[in-house]
Amino acid sequence: MSADMAAKLSDLLLPYLQNDVKNVILNLKELQSLDEIAAEKLVKLQQNFYEKNSSFVVCEMKKPVEDFLDSVNLLEIMNTTLTESEAMDIVQMEEIEREFLNEE
Repeated sequence: MSADMAAKLSDLLLPYLQNDVKNVILNLKELQSLDEIAAEKLVKLQQNFYEKNSSFVVCEMKKPVEDFLDSVNLLEIMNTTLTESEAMDIVQMEEIEREFLNEE
């Protein structure tokens, strides 16, 4: 994924923050590689979602993509899962957590 593609992805996904359902699961199973600028844009996009009390989970990354993110110290700050099912579980848990925190 290039920086331009990451920027276009951001442009496509940020409007979801205006919807009632604001959570995104980004399945990267087809992605073979990405550059560092694109990786940083994904992290920023994820941060934008969490700042707006929404979930953004990346799932099914190939090993080379995961290794690259780890090598540039971004993997640890990303919300990632091995499977799409696990990503859906995280979104559900975060929704429950937000509801619980809003009740207090």
